[in-house]
Amino acid sequence: MIFLTGHGDVPTAVDAVKRGAFDFCEKPFSDNALVDRIEQALVQSATFVQARREVAQLRQRLGELTERERDVMRLVVDGLPNKRIADQLEISVRTVEVHRARVFDKMEVKSAVELANLLRDLQGG
Repeated sequence: MIFLTGHGDVPTAVDAVKRGAFDFCEKPFSDNALVDRIEQALVQSATFVQARREVAQLRQRLGELTERERDVMRLVVDGLPNKRIADQLEISVRTVEVHRARVFDKMEVKSAVELANLLRDLQGG
């Protein structure tokens, strides 16, 4: 949202921006400057929409994991080797390897570091 006004003041402008306005412009204003701000707002909006879409897709992929895959994923992200994961979950190392491969496949990552970064980004976003 871009506010255009002929009678703006600082408190009103601050309030508008705090409530999510992209900009607050007072008349008279340059048509070119206004078009530039509109273009910038559209770029920012598209970036925001894309980020939300990516977070939604990531949450959907997380939702497709089985409970055991989530257990394995947490321990993988914690940096535990397969043997320790197997011991902790009381399953075989081969079973850990299978679950780990499925987690990587479903989450569309190739490494534990990439998985950890993906989950960290989800918590931040």
